[in-house]
Amino acid sequence: MNKTKLVSLILKIIITLSSVVGVLLSTLPHNPASLLYFTTQSNIWIGVTCLAGIVLMIRKAEIKKWMYSLKLIFTVSITLTGVVYCVLLAPLLGDAAFSPASVLTHVVVPAASVLDFAVYDYPAGYKKRECLLVTIPPFYYLGFSAVGYALNWEFSTGVNYPYFFLNWGSEAGAFGFSEESPYIGVFYYVLIMVAFVVGVGALYIFLARLIKKLVYRNG
Repeated sequence: MNKTKLVSLILKIIITLSSVVGVLLSTLPHNPASLLYFTTQSNIWIGVTCLAGIVLMIRKAEIKKWMYSLKLIFTVSITLTGVVYCVLLAPLLGDAAFSPASVLTHVVVPAASVLDFAVYDYPAGYKKRECLLVTIPPFYYLGFSAVGYALNWEFSTGVNYPYFFLNWGSEAGAFGFSEESPYIGVFYYVLIMVAFVVGVGALYIFLARLIKKLVYRNG
């Protein structure tokens, strides 16, 4: 196993273990509702993907193109998790933002996932249009959380929405504006999130193609 594969294997182990521990700390012993959050679900997606990658690398099996595409999709999703938490949510949580579960699921897993993508996934030969595929998990979760809101699921005590920007019943509602949080309606946050994930997906594809070109040129 060459150095690149070894580094990727180590990163995948870190991602898998951190996602497992972080999700368990978030949900146990009395908080199964944590599974309803995009944070938890995106950690599970990337954790399972990296676990499969570990098995394939150890068995020296071929990694199919669709597997790389799936990894790209979930890497962008976990990036969204990290950025939204660090920029929008952590400032509102104070010291609670630095709990072991939060650090693992919002910082360690996203950072290691991006590094692993840069180290190992560049030979995939991504197409530019694949940046549109990364919108699938956010759109899925938008529908998932909307169903939860309509059915009055309890994401946290007395709250039937997962994040303040997905609160359809706020003063801003779906398309409106307000002088207090969330200030703008859900629709506008969705537009921002979609633009973000497409932009990040395009950036990752560009970097993967650039790294591939540089590696093969110098190799």
